Amino acid sequence: MSTLLEKDQTAFVLVDVQGKLSEMVHDSELVLENLEKLIQGLLILDIPIIWLEQYPEGLGGTNEQISKHLTGLEPIGKRTFNACNHPEFLTAVKATGRRQLLVAGIEAHICVYQTALGLKSAGYDVQVVADASSSRTASNKHIGFEKLKHNEISLTSVEMLLYELLGTSEGEQFKKILRIIK
Repeated sequence: MSTLLEKDQTAFVLVDVQGKLSEMVHDSELVLENLEKLIQGLLILDIPIIWLEQYPEGLGGTNEQISKHLTGLEPIGKRTFNACNHPEFLTAVKATGRRQLLVAGIEAHICVYQTALGLKSAGYDVQVVADASSSRTASNKHIGFEKLKHNEISLTSVEMLLYELLGTSEGEQFKKILRIIK
């Protein structure tokens, strides 16, 4: 079961926000905007980011609105829907040394869902960022979230998790994140 997020125990998994699909998902503008805020906030807090791309040769690269914030990072290309079935991903997760994993991206009912379940099965505390994840249809997004909850994976939001990681309204990190959120 999920507990409060801790900065030194949290990492983020960005799932397949690629090409035309990233602009076709339900509420795409809002999802991309929230992902952008999320990544900017996580970078301020020095939270490790693991960046995934599903079959980039066919689906294209990560949406520029998102990838421009990921300088210095390289995406992990995969062909499996559950990223845990890709050895390079598991190596990257283990290398963070973190036990709490945030997962967000597309599609909520396929790769986000299967990867979150895979991470939970591997013993990680997993939360899916609901307002930074989507599917092509609202109904598939809803079904994906329902199945996550049924499998005891918590949903969170960008604002909720950033404030949870901050823990206080004191300091420069709070001021920087406040500018992103507002």
